[in-house]
Amino acid sequence: MELNGNGFKLRTWQATDALSLQKNADNRNVSAYLLDRFPSPYTLKDADDFIRLKMKESPPTNFAIDINGEAAGVIGLDFREDVYRKTPLIGYWLSEQYWGRGIMPQAVKLITNYGFAELDIICIQAGILGGNAASMRVLEKAGYTKQGILKNSVIKHTVVMDEHIYTTNGPLT
Repeated sequence: MELNGNGFKLRTWQATDALSLQKNADNRNVSAYLLDRFPSPYTLKDADDFIRLKMKESPPTNFAIDINGEAAGVIGLDFREDVYRKTPLIGYWLSEQYWGRGIMPQAVKLITNYGFAELDIICIQAGILGGNAASMRVLEKAGYTKQGILKNSVIKHTVVMDEHIYTTNGPLT
C-alpha cells in the first residue's frame, strides 16, 4: 500500500528497509522527544524487530516515509483499548536531514485521511512533549487543534515535562 506525497510516499514496510531505518533512526536529535520505548542507540536488530512486527499489521497502521527509495522516517496510528479504542495516537519521526522541508505536515494529512477513510475511528490524538515546538507546528500546519496542556505530566529520562494534546475529528484538507 502507498500514499503519495510531494517528494515522498508513505508505504508499508519491507524487510529490506532495515538498513536505512537503522541509519536514520540512530540519531539522538530524532529520539530526543520520542517515547522512551524508542531505542537509542538504534541498532540493526531494533530495526529488524520493528519491521517484522509492522509487516504483520492488517490493515496497516504504520508506514515507512520513503524518500528516494529509502525509509527516511516513520508515521503511524497506535490503537489503544477500552474507551480509547476508536481514538488512536498518531506518532512520527523523520531523518534529521529532511527536517524543515514540509514533509511531515503532508505525511500527517495523508495518514490522518487514510485513518478516517479506512479505519473505524472517531478521533486521532497526539501527545507532544513540552519543548518540541517543531512537532507542534507540524500538527498545526496539518490542521490539528491544540486541546490543552497537561502540566508536568510526563518524564523523559530525568526531565519532567508538559504534554501538549492535539486532536482532529475528521479528515484534513
